[in-house]
Amino acid sequence: MKRICGTFLIAFFSTLSLGFGASFSTSATADAFVATGPTRNLSDNNYGGGGALAIAASGLTNGEFQTVITFNLSGVRGSLDAVYGPGQWTVGSAALQLTSSAHNNVIYNDIVPGMFNVSLMQNSSWIEGTGNASNPATNGITYNTLQSTYINNAADQALGTFNFPGGSTGANTYTLMLSPGLTADILNGSIASLRLFAADNNISYLFSSRAMSAPNQPQLIITAVPEPSSLALFGLTLLLLRRRR
Repeated sequence: MKRICGTFLIAFFSTLSLGFGASFSTSATADAFVATGPTRNLSDNNYGGGGALAIAASGLTNGEFQTVITFNLSGVRGSLDAVYGPGQWTVGSAALQLTSSAHNNVIYNDIVPGMFNVSLMQNSSWIEGTGNASNPATNGITYNTLQSTYINNAADQALGTFNFPGGSTGANTYTLMLSPGLTADILNGSIASLRLFAADNNISYLFSSRAMSAPNQPQLIITAVPEPSSLALFGLTLLLLRRRR
């Protein structure tokens, strides 16, 4: 018994030092790209119903592209409570996974590596719409409404600047900054709305939307770690058990 308890204690303190965590992954519940077009001729079009999303710098041949993505985080708390117990965990990290897709429509700029920003939008009320790259619509978010209604530069929270290495296949994972708003959205099971936009003059990034099959849709991966109090209680229990035996 002493040997068994000693093994458990070694595992416990190793786990404590490494800060182990359980992960919860959720797919996008709404997404759309918006575009200016080469002469701002696409600024009033909606592109929320297609299979691709895009980010592109403003000076490129076919104009600027931005993407908005919504994640419903209502399932996070229940999933992680089942692992650690209610109130016994905290958010360790959040990562955005995007799967690169091929260039298949003349509306897009050629794919080029570069840098992009991610921000947490305070206004998540935008409508995805049904337009796509071949058949744009007007029943959802557009470039003009994104700029005039949904971006709040004073309140939206930066989640980091990231590198797109180029290519038209494969998944890339980006670890986001845990801003106060994002952490609160995760803990409260709220809606998190992200905006992705160019951070340099080069980037042209195409990736799959939620319309594509799993696991290619945008994913938000939440990793939780146990609260120190719950780890300490577990360790104390093992110590008492060892002493009693």
